[in-house]
Amino acid sequence: MRNVELGKVGRKIRQLRKERGMNLQEVSDKSDITAGLLSRIENFRTLPSLPVLHNISMALNVPLSELVDLVGNNGESNYILVRKGQGEKEEREDSQGLLYENILSTGLAETNLQVSVVSIPAGIYRKPLSNDSMELIFVAHGSIDYGIGDHVLQLQQGDILFLTGVFRIL
Repeated sequence: MRNVELGKVGRKIRQLRKERGMNLQEVSDKSDITAGLLSRIENFRTLPSLPVLHNISMALNVPLSELVDLVGNNGESNYILVRKGQGEKEEREDSQGLLYENILSTGLAETNLQVSVVSIPAGIYRKPLSNDSMELIFVAHGSIDYGIGDHVLQLQQGDILFLTGVFRIL
C-alpha cells in the first residue's frame, strides 16, 4: 500500500500565474484558452485536458510536469488520509462570500473526486452556476434553500441532496 499525494492543478496554475504577476486575460492570450475556462480550472469547476494543460504550461513558461503529478499505481492500493481540520481553507476568486475547505481532491481509481466543506453565511445568495460533474450536498448545520432550475428545495440539518447540472444556492 502506498500513499499518493496528488497535486491540485487549479491551485498550482493560480499560484504560478500570480507568481508571474499575470492576470487571467494575460494567460488566456498566451495560451489561446478563454479566461472563463482558466477561471473554472483555477476554481475546481473543470478538469482540464492534457492539451489545455500543455497550452497553459507554455503560457506560464513551465514544464507540463510542474502542473500535474503523473503517478501510476502499478496495481497497488492507494489511500489518502485527511485529518480533521487539516483541509486547505481558501476563498475562491468568485466565491461570493462562501468559504471553502478543500478536504480531499484526488484522481484515485481513475475518477476525479473533490470533497469540500463550504461555509455559507446566513442570507447569502449565489448566482446560478453550471457544473458538469456530480455534486453531493450534506447540510451539517442550519438550513438552506437550494435552487435547482425553477425548483427550490428547503434543506435542513442532516439532509443530503445528490445532483448534476445547473443549480444555485439561495
